[in-house]
Amino acid sequence: MAYTIFKSINVLNPRTNFDEKSNVIIENNKIISISKKINLKTTILGAGSNTLVRDKGVKGAVIKLGPNFSYAKLIKNNIIEVGASTLDRKVANFAKDNNIANFEFLACIPGSIGGAITMNSGCYNNDVSKILLSIKVIDKNDLLEKEIKKKDIKFLYRGTNLAKNLIIISANFEGLNSKKKEIEIKQANLVAKKKLSQPNQIKTCGSTFKNINENKKAWMLIKEAQCHTFKVGDAIISPKHCNFFVNNGKANSVDIENLINKVKKEVYKKTGVSLELEIKIIGE
Repeated sequence: MAYTIFKSINVLNPRTNFDEKSNVIIENNKIISISKKINLKTTILGAGSNTLVRDKGVKGAVIKLGPNFSYAKLIKNNIIEVGASTLDRKVANFAKDNNIANFEFLACIPGSIGGAITMNSGCYNNDVSKILLSIKVIDKNDLLEKEIKKKDIKFLYRGTNLAKNLIIISANFEGLNSKKKEIEIKQANLVAKKKLSQPNQIKTCGSTFKNINENKKAWMLIKEAQCHTFKVGDAIISPKHCNFFVNNGKANSVDIENLINKVKKEVYKKTGVSLELEIKIIGE
């Protein structure tokens, strides 16, 4: 089996049936069809930027959309069609280059558009639900392509009610026509703000826990419970932002997960608040 290297956290998983260099095309549904016939579990993976894979890997087939699903094109002067494996920052840049505003926040979010929709990703008072028009999906149950309008999706804080049997393959978004210079300035300011407050260029899965609300954020609770100096092996908490858990060298997945559980338990003990994961943990 091929190795899966998740670039964000840099944990090596030799048991996962997935080749990062491969271009997985699901248009003919062969992978899903074969998996159904032999009752093989399938796991859909985006860019992996907010995913921790356990050390024993993932059982079954891991489906990751390849380069054919990475594109952006104008449908109208303020409507963009985007392939699900397109990186969020590339969508932001495409919108900027075409004088379309309201996509600037995507430049601050790691990962791909498919995952951003599923998670309703957002920052700085913006999220995907505010610009989404519709999505195209493949239903793993009947292998049919379907379109789902925004009005038929329930958006949550860092989540949606989309069924797990759906694979997002593309989406349409709508922004506002604006001046490119104004968009550039806003986008650059957001990126600079993120770099000041969050760790970058290090091995992390991003925000570990969901915020409770605007006045009670996860990092506040972690600091209040005095967990910000906790560590397990080479898994540590970023001194820059204590909701970011970092692989400080040779941490494995169990180190990261044990640190997460240690912090969650202590925060509940000290504050009475049960933190909910924002990152996804998959595997055995």
